Amino acid sequence: MTPPQRRRRHPKEGPPPEPGKKQGEGKIPERLYVLTGAAEDGDRAELDLVTLIVARSDAPQSATPEQAALLRLCIAPLSVAELSAYLNLPYSVVTVLLTELLTAELVQARAPIVRQALPDRSLLEAVMHGLQKL
Repeated sequence: MTPPQRRRRHPKEGPPPEPGKKQGEGKIPERLYVLTGAAEDGDRAELDLVTLIVARSDAPQSATPEQAALLRLCIAPLSVAELSAYLNLPYSVVTVLLTELLTAELVQARAPIVRQALPDRSLLEAVMHGLQKL
């Protein structure tokens, strides 16, 4: 019996690129304004990258897929930067989507806990020891 003959595979050659187009420009990406819809007043909520977003309720039937994804992610508090990364959307698009959800009262925005705003541990220990001596 003879061993099987192996044939080397060669990649198929596609059509040559059109003149004036760079490689990779053939596919037109979906426009981001399609995701955000038409902004009526153009105002955005004051959201930083570290603002925490928490969902208040489930996604309504009228929610877009992106808004529904935001509401599913926001069951636990997440920052706007994390939401932008998880959804693979730019920060500006996420802020527009979150503004719509905030006006519909479907999410709540919380300021992050600033480490310096917490009381000093040594001060709390001194108060605790003072109270124990009483």
